[in-house]
Amino acid sequence: MRPDLVDLNLFLAVVEAGSITHGASNVGLSLPAASERLRNMELASKVKLLERGRRGIQLTPAGEALAHHARLIHRQMAQMRGELGEHARDMRGTVRLATNTAALTEFLPERLAPWMAAHPRTDIELKERQSVEVAKAVSAGLVEIGVLSDQADTSGLQLRPFAIDRLVVVVPRGHALSARRSISFEEILDQRFIGLAGGALQDHINAQAARVGVKLKVRVQMRTFEGICHLAAAGIGFGVLPETAAHRCRGTANIACVRLSNGWARRRLSVCVRSEKELPRPARELYQHLGSGVGQRQ
Repeated sequence: MRPDLVDLNLFLAVVEAGSITHGASNVGLSLPAASERLRNMELASKVKLLERGRRGIQLTPAGEALAHHARLIHRQMAQMRGELGEHARDMRGTVRLATNTAALTEFLPERLAPWMAAHPRTDIELKERQSVEVAKAVSAGLVEIGVLSDQADTSGLQLRPFAIDRLVVVVPRGHALSARRSISFEEILDQRFIGLAGGALQDHINAQAARVGVKLKVRVQMRTFEGICHLAAAGIGFGVLPETAAHRCRGTANIACVRLSNGWARRRLSVCVRSEKELPRPARELYQHLGSGVGQRQ
């Protein structure tokens, strides 16, 4: 068996996503091309690597072994790039970072700006994922750094505190609920909602509703928190979003914010890596900067 780096990257992406379709998309391959590569890997190795089912893929023992060695190779490649980069003064570098929605929209722009200004030859490749997927991506070596909530299993990862993220419900000012300081998610599940289009945060909210056997009644989905707030102010539906975003919108939208009392709605965000000492120098410096506490909003 002689898999190349594209094969290994694809295989780890499929393992992370739990799906060939999503894994292929994450590495920029079409589904037919990805399926053919995976099939060729199994033919070349003469063992079955993946069990394909209606709920996604499961690794066979041989697949577990391949995933382990592929992660080792990814880490070694990252170290090699880092060491070579230190000898190439004019070489541009890229740090791969996966983050959940709250960190991406509410905290990272402010935290990344001064670091990137001080490191003009380092680019950041950002991926928005649910916190569970961020942990998997860091563990698999698909990204160097992750920013995630404490809802994810971070076993085997090194963590530094990043920020506190609180979720609130936004309603029109003067609404019967606007006088409440907090409310449970279950109390409002019979309401109509304004969703966030294509975001990991919305996936997280939908999952919480599914846990209690409910599918959210979504009237419309918007691409920005500002759009959600303006529609909520008009009484179109309730919105669920980070408290920082809701407070920012109160200057332009006539809304009230009510904190969600559920434990999952108050999340400690952390920045994580697999091993700080194994990171290339730019990634290590960025990890230390993000976890330094500078600019944290509690």
